[in-house]
Amino acid sequence: MFQKKKEDTRKGEQKAGSINIVGVGTEIKGDLETSGDIRIDGKITGNLLSRAKVVIGQTGEVRGNINSDSAEVSGLVNGNISSSEILYLKATAKVNGDISSNKLVVENGANFTGHCQTGLSQTKSITEKSLFDVRAERQEATA
Repeated sequence: MFQKKKEDTRKGEQKAGSINIVGVGTEIKGDLETSGDIRIDGKITGNLLSRAKVVIGQTGEVRGNINSDSAEVSGLVNGNISSSEILYLKATAKVNGDISSNKLVVENGANFTGHCQTGLSQTKSITEKSLFDVRAERQEATA
């Protein structure tokens, strides 16, 4: 009657609701892909793909493109941001790059340099993409 639930033992997959943290003083060079939420308080030099929420803290820095379901930026981003749901630019945010998001919220004091496109309901959800898809699109565009 009361049976223990079987645990998901598949390697490489994250449990729903998992949170990844890149702490202050941590620097990652290379592309990152995650199924769970991620908070960046350190530095990433490379592209970031999340099928959940991305949070860039005040000390956080991303030098590359960000693709996510939703994002909240309080730190520095040098690259394009693509969000299939909502993007928040907090008062301390500094973004140098283009933005595409279904919804955009910009607090007073946020610094944004680039082009912006909102209301992207007809675009393919980022949850259906991977870094490999993004790289392939980039290669096709340059060919």
